Amino acid sequence: MSPLSATEVYHRLFAAFGPQHWWPADSPFEVMVGAILTQNCRWQNVERAIAALKTANALSPRALLALPPATLAELIRPAGFFNQKQRSLRGLCQVLLAEADGDTERWLRGPTTEIRHRLLQLRGIGPETADSILLYAGNHAIFVIDAYSRRIAQRIGWFDSPPAYAQLQHHFTVALASSAALFNEYHALLVELAKRHCLSRRPQCDGCPLHSGCQTARTGG
Repeated sequence: MSPLSATEVYHRLFAAFGPQHWWPADSPFEVMVGAILTQNCRWQNVERAIAALKTANALSPRALLALPPATLAELIRPAGFFNQKQRSLRGLCQVLLAEADGDTERWLRGPTTEIRHRLLQLRGIGPETADSILLYAGNHAIFVIDAYSRRIAQRIGWFDSPPAYAQLQHHFTVALASSAALFNEYHALLVELAKRHCLSRRPQCDGCPLHSGCQTARTGG
């Protein structure tokens, strides 16, 4: 049996889980902050860090940069790696203020490849974080790849081994219509599947919406 198509995977997940309303944030800048904080961190802890920043009225580039580095590090402590992440956040804010007077939406406008290149030049921002910012804060049609999507792609038989970031991103890009809304929903649905069923160890295949088309489930792997 051939693996499920990317379109069929999406339809099954959406039918099972419904719209995910992701990324939860009050502003594009909050999305950017969350994308940095969520690196190697559970989302619940990111929410605690963002709540602390909100309490300190520090969720704007100018206000965040005005905080002493030690104060910022303490506010985001729940997200872990707080010293490294405070440096990444301060570097981002410096660029936003220098290049767009702190206007996050203006800074994110323009060709996707150009903005992605600019993001990747910043401290602490790799492909997944850059693409999360582009998609969720800037509404660019770019598919975010993470450990969840790699795991699922291999298990359902798209790849024999965990695919490289660019390889899996290309797979989605050529298989789907270029749509920020679609890529947004699809990525969020994959995360939900990974959290509910496609666990890294001992996957919970019973009730999984992809069970009947999953190569791993059929082989008992």
